[in-house]
Amino acid sequence: MTPVRGFFVGNVLGALDASLAIARSRDGGRYPPGTLLQLVPQEAMVKHRAGYNPPTNDWEFFSLDVSAQGTKILTRGVEDVVNRFGGNCAACHSAAETRFDFVCEHDHGCAPLPVGDDVLRAVQQADPRP
Repeated sequence: MTPVRGFFVGNVLGALDASLAIARSRDGGRYPPGTLLQLVPQEAMVKHRAGYNPPTNDWEFFSLDVSAQGTKILTRGVEDVVNRFGGNCAACHSAAETRFDFVCEHDHGCAPLPVGDDVLRAVQQADPRP
């Protein structure tokens, strides 16, 4: 996955350049289907085709178990996945300004996470996957 500021971007449908263009834009935009975003190894969100789930702007959230052997999906869904801090993913992301397509960053309108960027970087660097 490609790092952008403090998170990682991929696209499982091959549209990585389009996903990166939106991620790198300070003005926001609508991510293309297949976009995979990850802040920490234990969580991810994937953009589906239009109409998949309008209340979440067609995003699906994942709680993951990661190890040196790979990644296992623990929970996936649109409105009932809880992050490692005990927060509901969809509820937190719904606060993002519309132009940012349900994606949270420091200035996107979402509540801040209960840990600082230094802790997030440490969690990212501790990812056991090759």
